Amino acid sequence: MSTPGTPSFDQLRIFLAVVDAGSFAGAGRRLNRAVSVISYGIANLEAQLGLPLFEREGSRKPTLTTAGRALLAEARAIAQGIDGLRAKVKGLLDGLEAEVDLAVDVMLPAARLGRVLRAFAREYPTVSLRLHAEALGAVTALVLDRRAVVGLSGPLAAGVQGLDCMAAGSVPMVPVAAPDHPLGRMERIPPGAGRDHVQLVLTDRSRFTEGQDYSVMSARTWRLADLGAKHALLREGIGWGNMPLPMIEPDLVAGTLVRLAMPDHPGGTYRFAGIWRRDAPPGPAASWLLDQFVRLGAEDREEAGFTDL
Repeated sequence: MSTPGTPSFDQLRIFLAVVDAGSFAGAGRRLNRAVSVISYGIANLEAQLGLPLFEREGSRKPTLTTAGRALLAEARAIAQGIDGLRAKVKGLLDGLEAEVDLAVDVMLPAARLGRVLRAFAREYPTVSLRLHAEALGAVTALVLDRRAVVGLSGPLAAGVQGLDCMAAGSVPMVPVAAPDHPLGRMERIPPGAGRDHVQLVLTDRSRFTEGQDYSVMSARTWRLADLGAKHALLREGIGWGNMPLPMIEPDLVAGTLVRLAMPDHPGGTYRFAGIWRRDAPPGPAASWLLDQFVRLGAEDREEAGFTDL
């Protein structure tokens, strides 16, 4: 049983250049090598592997053998892996992060987040991303505890010692309920009516919200740490509550939720801020992320209102 040798990366590059260029001369031009060097490299690669990679008879154009075709995908994968490794090392040498931990508020519209992250993947293909989606003060806590280098937080980050922040847009918040909920069936909701029904309230376990309530008007509350669960319970008619408008617009169109015209609780604007630790400024990739959120936030044409959680 024969054991193949280990080809060099240069030999694999020559092999792929011949395949892609369609000739030894074309590979030489691509790699700025003499044709004799290309031929020698292919011969050495075949000797290392113990297999012929190109047909030697019947064609003036290099034609892959069955073995050559079988090994082509593996050779490309190795070459791409080496190229990716070199790109990542270059980025590290240039100060580019190997990985970015990003924390975002669950109120952030999914379309806005997706738009930024798609562009990030194109702009920084060698940088890994770890995404945390949290509610309220948990985003601030992740950044302060160094578990995220940057965050897109709600208004609770304002004024927190040790953090720097910049405005990054907002999202409208509206009170909603299921159409068969008592409030949902009212054409005109009298002031104070919300106090008589269960209010679904988003909460978290961070130290920044401990013992505090935001925009809670009912004495009867169900508290949830998951915005998706709150959304589902609202549609089930269990209570009423405030939701980011982009998230529930399809429900308003479909009639699975209705917007409540509450004179004493009309809704408002939930403001976002890009945040980072003052003593740990973000690197190039993380700074780019923040800049994108800020840019998209500046395009937000919603009129300013009050903060509503």
